[in-house]
Amino acid sequence: MSIDTTARELPAADAALLEIDRASVVQGAQLALDRLTLRVAGGQHTAILGPNGSGKSTLVKLITRQLYPLAQRDGGGVRIFGRERWNVEELRGLLGIVSPSIQRNYTSAPPLEVFDAVVSGFLATRGVTDRQQVSAAMSERAFDALAQIDASHLSGRMMETLSTGEVQRVLIARALVHRPRALLLDEPSAGLDMASRRQLLESLRQVARQGTTLLLVTHHVEEILPEIEQLVLLRDGRVLQQGSKADLLANNALCAAFGARVQVTRHGDYYAAVLA
Repeated sequence: MSIDTTARELPAADAALLEIDRASVVQGAQLALDRLTLRVAGGQHTAILGPNGSGKSTLVKLITRQLYPLAQRDGGGVRIFGRERWNVEELRGLLGIVSPSIQRNYTSAPPLEVFDAVVSGFLATRGVTDRQQVSAAMSERAFDALAQIDASHLSGRMMETLSTGEVQRVLIARALVHRPRALLLDEPSAGLDMASRRQLLESLRQVARQGTTLLLVTHHVEEILPEIEQLVLLRDGRVLQQGSKADLLANNALCAAFGARVQVTRHGDYYAAVLA
């Protein structure tokens, strides 16, 4: 299997990463997204922040094509890199995805070695069943991706022996093997202690500096990387506010999003928030 992408019709380099036009999504009997409109420009590191139940998980599934919006005459479109229709495997080559559901799949039985988990990103499989499928170029990309996220030392280990933070690094490396234009990170620090979270975030800063656009979905202000300049606040399935991080990380903006008095402080390059 080749990893050459020259035969694909790639979207324009200046295409918007994400364009959602008044999209509504119903899950069960509940309106999870309510005519949500959002645009994220290509190359624009962005954090999507909101409380539990604000629609973040539904938005992630909408972007990853696990859910589709209701058909509407006056809206409902979702464009990723300028296109509404995608082959999911082709999209994965441009938009890497790391989410809690992926983590559970890769740490359960049967046992899986770290390098196999990473290189299988090319094969859309869980691990490698036939070594002949893995080319020298794929192996090189896999090792490069592990190095990019400071996880080279984990190669040779079994996934179930890793800490939560180490598993996250491996899965980010798996998403990076295609050298995607953007990386969608859904609660990347979930389950990590303070030190492990900071180590992971600092590694993600390197990914951002090397040209991969980050789209971070979280409810923790502390996870917002210094490289992220745009912030989107969600509430009740809609975009409450969208703008610069400096403007929106003001107490009144977060108060409206979280429905509580929130105090924001800055510590070096990072921010923190506590209930006032």
